[in-house]
Amino acid sequence: MPYSTISYQVSDQILTLTLNRPEQLNAFTVQMANELIEAFTRASEDDEVRAIVVTGAGRAFCAGMDLSEAGNVFGLNEQLTPTLADMQLRLDEPEIIDGVRDTGGRVTLAIYDCKKPVIAAINGAAVGIGATMTCAMDIRLASEKARVGFVFNKIGIVPEACSSWFLPRIVGVSQALEWAYSGDILSAQEALQGRFVKTVVPAEQLLEEAYKIARRIAQHSPVAIALTRQMMYRNSAQVHPLEAHKVDSLAMFYTSLSSGKEGVQSFLEKRPARYTEKASSDMPAFYPWWE
Repeated sequence: MPYSTISYQVSDQILTLTLNRPEQLNAFTVQMANELIEAFTRASEDDEVRAIVVTGAGRAFCAGMDLSEAGNVFGLNEQLTPTLADMQLRLDEPEIIDGVRDTGGRVTLAIYDCKKPVIAAINGAAVGIGATMTCAMDIRLASEKARVGFVFNKIGIVPEACSSWFLPRIVGVSQALEWAYSGDILSAQEALQGRFVKTVVPAEQLLEEAYKIARRIAQHSPVAIALTRQMMYRNSAQVHPLEAHKVDSLAMFYTSLSSGKEGVQSFLEKRPARYTEKASSDMPAFYPWWE
């Protein structure tokens, strides 16, 4: 699909996804949500993509939901009275998708399901959904100019985009609650101190730092990387390590028959590995094991 709120550019096996409404500080809309979902789904099966870097055009990463939209600014159907049963039984019906489900959550679920590692290059303001969408990304880097805010309680709503699942896993429950309760805008250094971002760098170095990480990832087996990403997220939420052991065992068994042979041989021969498997077509038969 053609994109009007984001850009999708692949170079040297790295996809740069840029939120691209700079005049509106890349404010989030339902259209942007749908384009991001399509882009992450596309990238997941795009064999030219080994890693994804997400950033914002201009001086902001994403200033939150575009509150100038007409009607319900979150794109929700106020004529409905949804129940928890609706969410359990009708989640994928158009009426629920379009009128009830949180658009930011649909984006972070698409990121969660993606086979490719995702790096956030937070170049400026990342507020509301601009902050919570990065929670589903694997590594977050911040420019010195970045500002991060989980501002939902401040405007009478609640954290969204599955951030009540992601954020406590990143920074701990106490820190997550303090940031959500206060709605404070955090400096890049405060986000670093809270372990939300990996590092803070000068603005002009931000993308190159993100690309350095992406290039290191892109050298490795796309099948092993895809499995590793899903194993880390899904197994870490299991109630007992035995459940991780079951999946780990299958993943080890099948990668040892394929990319593992090339990895071992390249190590013994002291040369770069030449992986030929594709994440789009060569995942082991047990994947996705959670379905």
